[in-house]
Amino acid sequence: MTPGARRALDAASRLFYERGIHAVGVDLIAAEAGVTKKTLYDRFGSKEQIVVEYLAGRDERWRAFLAPYVEAATTPRAKILAVFDASRDWAEVNSGKGCSMVNAHAEISDPAHPAYQVITGQKAWMLALFTGLARELAPRRAVKLGRALMLLHEGGLVAHGLRIFPDAIGHARGEAAALVKGAMPAVDPGR
Repeated sequence: MTPGARRALDAASRLFYERGIHAVGVDLIAAEAGVTKKTLYDRFGSKEQIVVEYLAGRDERWRAFLAPYVEAATTPRAKILAVFDASRDWAEVNSGKGCSMVNAHAEISDPAHPAYQVITGQKAWMLALFTGLARELAPRRAVKLGRALMLLHEGGLVAHGLRIFPDAIGHARGEAAALVKGAMPAVDPGR
């Protein structure tokens, strides 16, 4: 990626997150990045493609941010809670206005939009992650537990972005800890 295209994508990413996708036009992106509209169209082809790259880049950064949290955890329970810990830390630095995918979906609900697959793909990946981690803990209840964890996680992200109450993600983590504790198999005292 050329330096101008990188500046444009960085500017677009910041603007889309801060102001909303529909509120930001290519003129503003070009002006903020110090490039011409021609540079934007030569590199990205359309505003829709800039949106795709913004969301895909954010998803890629999130997955890279999350991985060490989960990898450092040593038990299935700790791995699940590590997702909430990572989300809390990520949100403090990167998501003052809530989840970028949820925010984008509020503006892009048409499955034909090229960014729609990025948005729904990221959430499907999160559900698969929670379900896989739940499978390590409670194999027969993995789907149900994965869905419940996903709902807690997403609710925490949305409440964080709306500033409904302090530490919404931490609260969601506490509820997840209780849910996971209830899902853990009983230890056989004879062992």
